[in-house]
Amino acid sequence: MVVHDTAVWPYLAALTTGLPTAAALTHIPAPRIFLLQQATLRIKDPKKSLDFYTRILRMTLLQKLDFPTMTFSLYLLAYEDKNDIPKDKDEKVAWAFSRKAMLGLTHNWGTEDDASQSYHSGNSDPWEFGPIGTALPDVHGACRRCEELGAKFVKKPDDGK
Repeated sequence: MVVHDTAVWPYLAALTTGLPTAAALTHIPAPRIFLLQQATLRIKDPKKSLDFYTRILRMTLLQKLDFPTMTFSLYLLAYEDKNDIPKDKDEKVAWAFSRKAMLGLTHNWGTEDDASQSYHSGNSDPWEFGPIGTALPDVHGACRRCEELGAKFVKKPDDGK
């Protein structure tokens, strides 16, 4: 799906919820004004990143949005049953942007072919951000599964600070 630039930040949420302007937010009851909707990471290789988040971490790709004039794609992932995702394109966009706690992966087109391009992982100096946290019943079993699927750890849960 392609989102035209007229629907880009900060107007996308207003457009997908039917609100004509940001001023309309003053008419929404206070508890519904804000929600943590997504945290976004920049990625170099969508194929590798999507494999990791969907196959290894078992997240679901909810939506891919292409922004041609700004030459990037946004992949929205979450823990969601695929059967609960709307099939209609417009309904799917509105649904995705009304959810809580998604992971966004931004791919700037062309970076996958640029050997000099890299993004800081946060796993070395400078320590700019922390982990993406998930809750699961057996962290050690999940770590074993991730390793069996080829994931490499920088630090495991019991490795200390």
